[in-house]
Amino acid sequence: MPRPIDFGAERKALVDRLVRARHIRESKVREAFLRVPREEFLRPEDRADAYADAPLPIGMGQTISAPSMIAIMLEEARLDPGERVLEIGTGSGYHAALLASLVGPENVVTVERIEGLAAWGRANLDRAGFGRVTVVTGDGSLGHPDGAPYDCIMATAGAPRIPDAWPAQLSPRGRIVAPIGSSKWGQILVVASRRPDGSLAVREGTPCAFVPLVGAQAWPGD
Repeated sequence: MPRPIDFGAERKALVDRLVRARHIRESKVREAFLRVPREEFLRPEDRADAYADAPLPIGMGQTISAPSMIAIMLEEARLDPGERVLEIGTGSGYHAALLASLVGPENVVTVERIEGLAAWGRANLDRAGFGRVTVVTGDGSLGHPDGAPYDCIMATAGAPRIPDAWPAQLSPRGRIVAPIGSSKWGQILVVASRRPDGSLAVREGTPCAFVPLVGAQAWPGD
C-alpha cells in the first residue's frame, strides 16, 4: 500500500523552491502559498502532482497554472489587505483562494464562463475555507461591473488585447495583470496601471502561455 502523501511538507518544499528562484519575494505572497492547499483544487487523479511546478488539467479543456507563474503574477499585482480584486477565469478556484489570502475573501470576485467549472471552483473554495469569495458565471472579457471599482483586475487566461471593458472598472489607482498576445497559446504578461486621466501605463513582463480568454472582447468561441 503506498504511503500517504504529506501535502504540507510538499507545499513547504515547493514554496522554498519558489523563494530560492526569486519567483516569490514578498513574505505575504509566501504566506499565501503556504496557507492554500493546492491539492484541494485538483481532480483526485492529479493530487499526487499537486506540488509539481507545472500546469495541470482540471477538465473541460482548462488548466490550473504552474505555481511559479501564479507567484510572478501575485508579485506583480502588489496587493494589500482590503483591496478589491476581480479575477478573470475561476477555473478550480486555486488562484482565487491565493488572492483571498492576500486581500480577504470578501474582497475577491472571480468570473468563470464555464458553468460546470464555476460550480466546482465554488465548491472547492467553500471546502478550503474561502466561501466568502464571490464566484460569478459570465463573460470575463466584460469584467463584472456590479462589483466595480476594483484595485486590481487579474486574468488567468490569455487575451489578444486588454478588453475595453476592464479599464473603466478600475479604481483611480487600479492596475491590470493579464497575459496578452496575438497568439491563442502564447502571450506576454502585461501590467497596466491606471493614470490620473484614466489612460493606462503599460509594462510588459515575462513570456507566458495561458489557455485563451474566450468572450465578446477576447477570442471568439469555437
